[in-house]
Amino acid sequence: MANNQAREEFSKRLRKALQDRGFGVGSPTRLAQIFNHHYPNLHASPQAVRKWLSGDSIPLHGKLQALAEWLEVSPHWLHYGEAVEAGHATQQPAAAYRSILPDQELVRQYRKLNPRQQQAVGEIITALAAKERRR
Repeated sequence: MANNQAREEFSKRLRKALQDRGFGVGSPTRLAQIFNHHYPNLHASPQAVRKWLSGDSIPLHGKLQALAEWLEVSPHWLHYGEAVEAGHATQQPAAAYRSILPDQELVRQYRKLNPRQQQAVGEIITALAAKERRR
């Protein structure tokens, strides 16, 4: 029973981390392809990714470490739901480790937008950059 709950909780954290990084969780095949592109020596099959997302299994240490690195979250948080700080455990959401998408993925997502959306994104970036320069 405890193992089932641990797998389900891992699945929730994995889904959250994927969503925080801008990846959908609808296609285990696509997620496996992206993961394998970043970590070709740690091949993850679409079936394995599906099991991770559905709470049927938790990846072994090497893949768990790679997943955490790829998603920019703590491996400890991803596996156990806690981050270790100064010798004690605290709850740590994935968003605390969040950063922007890798450049190639960001450009790929941008290109999917319609021209009006691309213009809006450009205006947002310009406004944010101007605000940063004023600091």
